[in-house]
Amino acid sequence: AGYEVREYLLEKWQRTCAYCGATDVPLEIEHIVPRSLGGSNRVSNLTFACRPCNQRKGHQPIETFLKNQPARLRKIQAQAKAPLRDAAVVNATRWALFERLKTTVLPVMTGSGGHTKYNRRRLGIPKTHALDAACVGPLDALHGWSRPTLAIKATGRGSYQRTRLDRFGFPRGYLVRQKRIHGFQTGDRVIAQVPSGKKAGAHIGRIAVRASGSFNLQTAQGVVQGISYRHCRVVQRADGYGYSFTLTQTEDARRVA
Repeated sequence: AGYEVREYLLEKWQRTCAYCGATDVPLEIEHIVPRSLGGSNRVSNLTFACRPCNQRKGHQPIETFLKNQPARLRKIQAQAKAPLRDAAVVNATRWALFERLKTTVLPVMTGSGGHTKYNRRRLGIPKTHALDAACVGPLDALHGWSRPTLAIKATGRGSYQRTRLDRFGFPRGYLVRQKRIHGFQTGDRVIAQVPSGKKAGAHIGRIAVRASGSFNLQTAQGVVQGISYRHCRVVQRADGYGYSFTLTQTEDARRVA
C-alpha cells in the first residue's frame, strides 16, 4: 500500500530531503501543508523529508518553518505543483502501445515500475536492466538469475570529420582519408599476438587505425599503442555496437508465477 505513490515522489523530488537537501539518508513522506491545518493526501501536497527535518517541522505551516529560507520555500512550492511531463509522455505512449497489442491474439499483461521494484526488493535481486525485465508483473520466485548476460551498447560508427581543430577552429591534424588500412578499420575487435618486445603477449580489444599500419589497441586493461597490423587478427568487424557479458544478470532465468 502506498508503494506506487512513494516511487512517484522519489522521482519527483530526486530522492532528496526537500528541506535540507540531504541525500542517501532514510526519507519519510511529509505533508507540505500539515493535515492538522487542512492539508490533503494528494501527491501535490506530499514531499520527502529526512527524520530530523520532519520532526522539526512538525505541525508548522511551511511558510513558518522556512521563513528564513525564502528561496527554498519558493522552490518547494513550485516543485510541488510541477508535473512529471516526460513521464506523462512515456505513460501515454505505453497505453497506446498496450491498446494496439490487445488487438492481437497474444495474451497481454501490464505492470508498473513500482511493482517491478517491489518484486525485486522482496526477492533480494540486484537492479539491472535484464533483472528488472524479469521482475515485471505477478511473480512468486525467480530462479537462476545469477547468470552472465550479453549486453549490447550502441557505440556509433565514428565521425565524418576528418580534420582535428584547435580551440580557435584552425586545423591541427588530419585523419586518414580512407576507412580501411591493411584490411582493418577503427572499431574492429581484434586479437593481437605480439611475439617479442615490451608489448609481447596476446592483446584483445578494439583498434584505432593509423595510415602507418601501427595501430592503437583499446583493451580492458588500457590502451596499448604501436601494435603492427601484421600481428592483428579480426575477431569482429565494427558494426556500431559494443558487446560484453555482464554478471549478476539473467539470460535464461526460469520464472515461477
